[in-house]
Amino acid sequence: MSHTTPAEPRVNAGHASHYDLDRYQVVPRRYYGRITASAVILVLLALLVNAFAHGNIEWSFVGQFFTAQAILNGVVNTLIMSVLAMALGILFGVITAIMYMSPNPVLHYIAVGYAWIFRGTPLILQLLLWFNLALVFPTISVPGLFSVETVSIMTPFLAALLGLSINQGAYTSEVVRAGLLSVDTGQYEAAKAIGMPRLQALQRIILPQAMRVILPPVGNEFISMIKTTSLASMIQYSELLYNAQTIYFANARVMELLFVAGIWYLIVVTLLSFGQSRLERYFSRGHRRRQ
Repeated sequence: MSHTTPAEPRVNAGHASHYDLDRYQVVPRRYYGRITASAVILVLLALLVNAFAHGNIEWSFVGQFFTAQAILNGVVNTLIMSVLAMALGILFGVITAIMYMSPNPVLHYIAVGYAWIFRGTPLILQLLLWFNLALVFPTISVPGLFSVETVSIMTPFLAALLGLSINQGAYTSEVVRAGLLSVDTGQYEAAKAIGMPRLQALQRIILPQAMRVILPPVGNEFISMIKTTSLASMIQYSELLYNAQTIYFANARVMELLFVAGIWYLIVVTLLSFGQSRLERYFSRGHRRRQ
């Protein structure tokens, strides 16, 4: 009686055996840990959303005060303070970074001391010091020119602007210095070889190349500045959080007004993040072409 048997795989001399892969079933890898973690996170998010949806929060008040005049004024004041403080902070940072890299020891150590003091003390402390400057210097004067009472000019706006910008300058100086150091030393030597002054070389050759390194952290600092202005509420500057606090002190709708402020912060930060990504692509276009 004849019978058939499965054909044995043929083996060619000097070659590996050939197997019929169609006989095997492909089983995808199971990521049980990831699936479990995702499920737990989704359940917790659902519980959190349900808690806020059924908690003691009047969501109608959130919509009512979202476009209130005081809130909109706070948003505008926050943006104005952020732009001005960041612009001055970048100016202070660039000057400090150049002083830090200067061969002049006096300029170098002044820059080191500036960064040490303003990075080593809390920002809220600096804001309070500026706001209460009249306790130390009752008047600000230049002999023969003018004399003015400090309390009359050190308004919450000016105190916040000085505190935020000078503090930001100390951090920005390190970012700028890192960007300047990222430029190849040959660029410095080439500028020096053609007789270009140091400051002119920084302006026309070094800084444009360093912007690719400087811009991302400076953009992050600007976005952070939007939120940092909330500290100015401690010295009565009428930014977004201060105005929200003023309203809930009157109507006791604390959570509702805090949600209003939080949503506005998210909107502004999202728009600025989009603008930051466009600027980063613009300044890195030459680097991408070289790659």
